[in-house]
Amino acid sequence: MKNPWEEIPLADYENHMKLDSVMQLQAMNEMMKAQFDDYPVSNIMILGVAGGNGLEHISKDKFERVYGVDVNSDYLKEVIHRYSDLDEILECLCINLLNETDKLPKTDMVIANLLIEYIGYECFQKVIRQANPRYVSSIIQINTEENWVSESPYLHVFDGLEQVHHPMEEHALEQSMLEIDYHAIKILERMLPNGKKLVRLDFRREI
Repeated sequence: MKNPWEEIPLADYENHMKLDSVMQLQAMNEMMKAQFDDYPVSNIMILGVAGGNGLEHISKDKFERVYGVDVNSDYLKEVIHRYSDLDEILECLCINLLNETDKLPKTDMVIANLLIEYIGYECFQKVIRQANPRYVSSIIQINTEENWVSESPYLHVFDGLEQVHHPMEEHALEQSMLEIDYHAIKILERMLPNGKKLVRLDFRREI
């Protein structure tokens, strides 16, 4: 069975995310700049990189390697096209995290934004064990209403995601990370126009 993310056109996804009533693309872009800046790491892995939102904040002076991981190969082609200036350090990997965890390389830091919702806590634990980063920075969406996809003209493009979506809760994520020896070190919240909120939770592996 194909992952439903392989069927969603990038233009539809991005146009939905940047609507004034949604504003997730813009909020994530700002939050990602801080994610890139906050920790002393030289290589990072961005899970669910999609079209590369936020990659313009990558400094070639700081990072030696940036892995962009996504299940949709068309998304990754667009990332390579959009960010050709990063070709010396950017490596795109087409990997289905649900069943190809063993293909992930090791890295200093994993960034997982609006990603854990689509693989679940247990699979995310496997991902982190494989990549073995010192730092993990994640952004999850907390819903204040029943509909977890915001109303928009693109709404039905996301119908297939129901089969892989997992509701998120801050404490549950903290607990699942603690089970694999990652301790929460930062929590930030960002409210969105439609009443939803983005929560950034960062973790560090104790040495």
